[in-house]
Amino acid sequence: MTYKQRLSLFIFIDSCIVLSAVFFSRFLVNGTLNVITAPMLIMAVAILCSHHILSLKLNLYKKAWEYASIGELIIIFKVVTSSILLAAIFQQLIIHEIYFRLLSVTWLLHISLIGGSRFCWRMYRDLYMNKNTNKRRTLIVGAGSAGTMVARQLLKNQEAGLLPVGFIDDDKKKHQLDILGIPVLGGVRKIEFLVKEMKVDHIVIAIPSLCKKKLNIIFQECAKTNAKTQILPMIEDLVTGKISVSHFRDVQVEDLLGREPIKLDIESISEYLTGRTVLVTGAGGSIGSEICRQIAPFNPARLILLGHGENSIYSIEMELKESFGNTDILFITEIADMQDGDKMDQIMSTYTPDVVYHAAAHKHVPLMERNPEEAVKNNILGTLNAARAASWNGVKTFVMISTDKAVNPTSVMGSTKRLAEMIIQAMDQKSATKFVAVRFGNVLGSRGSVIPLFKKQIEKGGPVTVTHPEMIRYFMTIPEASRLVIQAGSLARGGEIFVLDMGDPVKIVDLAKNLIKLSGNSLEEIGIEFTGMRPGEKLFEELLKEDEVHDKQVYPKIYIGKTSELYIEEIEILLESFSTMEKTELREKLLELANRKSAAVQVLSIPS
Repeated sequence: MTYKQRLSLFIFIDSCIVLSAVFFSRFLVNGTLNVITAPMLIMAVAILCSHHILSLKLNLYKKAWEYASIGELIIIFKVVTSSILLAAIFQQLIIHEIYFRLLSVTWLLHISLIGGSRFCWRMYRDLYMNKNTNKRRTLIVGAGSAGTMVARQLLKNQEAGLLPVGFIDDDKKKHQLDILGIPVLGGVRKIEFLVKEMKVDHIVIAIPSLCKKKLNIIFQECAKTNAKTQILPMIEDLVTGKISVSHFRDVQVEDLLGREPIKLDIESISEYLTGRTVLVTGAGGSIGSEICRQIAPFNPARLILLGHGENSIYSIEMELKESFGNTDILFITEIADMQDGDKMDQIMSTYTPDVVYHAAAHKHVPLMERNPEEAVKNNILGTLNAARAASWNGVKTFVMISTDKAVNPTSVMGSTKRLAEMIIQAMDQKSATKFVAVRFGNVLGSRGSVIPLFKKQIEKGGPVTVTHPEMIRYFMTIPEASRLVIQAGSLARGGEIFVLDMGDPVKIVDLAKNLIKLSGNSLEEIGIEFTGMRPGEKLFEELLKEDEVHDKQVYPKIYIGKTSELYIEEIEILLESFSTMEKTELREKLLELANRKSAAVQVLSIPS
């Protein structure tokens, strides 16, 4: 109905209720309705008029009674009580007598009928109009405030398609209780049993503040069932109103492997980024582009996006301009090859950046095994060109992105990154620029990582290919890695290798199993095939050598080390002669140079 139709209907219904309450109260008090007296007419007109006037003033007729709660009851109480009081005043003024018994009974009937009419409508709507046998039976994990909001929303929203049939909560004090008529059935360990027992089709995890470790435990229990599992959005999205509690999302592998959010030292980062000129190499890549996204909110004066692929640079430029177009940041794009030393020098001298994040690199292990000369060109020579240009042009801080594969490297890629770290530390010893490297492991969702590959294989019906059942890797989300890189830059004193705490390592086969389950398939349907280790791969990656291990963190999730001996002369000789070497010879030379025992790392204790 339109508002006018709805208002007319409510006025008619309430008029009938008020008059019925007045005349029926007379019957209850006097036992007769034969004589309509003047006091009775005065009371009826006074209550009727005051009821409608107060209802309009207090917006009683604008309330959506399918969502009625305590607030609506309070308004009804105010309207009815005020109407009775006004009727008493009229009686006193006109006939100089107040009929207290009659008014009291009228008040009781009036409030009962007005309130009852509204809530009868709500009960009818909830029990009959919203009854839908096609709704999927749903378990809600979490019987707290968020879970209650989810249940209420599902019960009211006919289009939700989900029917809550029970809560799951580990708080034993809530067991056997009913919330909104829905029972709390037990703890997380009962999920598998309850899904079968109650024929549940859907599970919603409604604990926005849940830590990653506990979420993983809950998901593993849900994964034992065939029910679709979804999760409530992030708490900040709910608080800011971006998303309502009915907007569930699928559980992502990042939810299970990611770690708790890291609080950044905003003040120290702002000090070295705000109002500065920042240059990011490899700005079109997974890490480089995310670094740009994380830098932009700190309002640098200029953000220079440097990369070799024009399409990826164009994409990140358009994204940043759309997201931060209303700021004073000047976004500048440069297409350049890191192997071109003159171009690097020209760019650095043109913009004189304050901070450089060097994310450009070849990172695919099998590809670099087959093309070691290209790894040398991009990872070693490219780093040397960028570092020299930064030093010559007065860059204050130069942060290079490294990898855990640089520790005891068994691959060409890892070896070239280890030698690039040496170049950075050698440059720091003779330059006013603070040169540092940041080392971390695999990044979830980055180009060439296992997750996009696994997802494609699952979409095709499988099998998912894993190299070895015991293969273990460290994982970190792209935003988290980028934030820690930026934080490490603010901690730089020069010459450090910052090592990001990657949390607990994960078996690749477990990662594959989780992805299969998250996709809604079973392991039997998709299957996992072991293909054998590829050249240059290790069963597990290390973030630190044995003599690098140090318990002290200079900042939460950030450790630090410093190399005692560098092989710069050997690296320079290699750069002069690598083009004449055979692939096998070059690979052996890279591994030998990167794994020399004397190139140990001394861990420093630097106060945070």
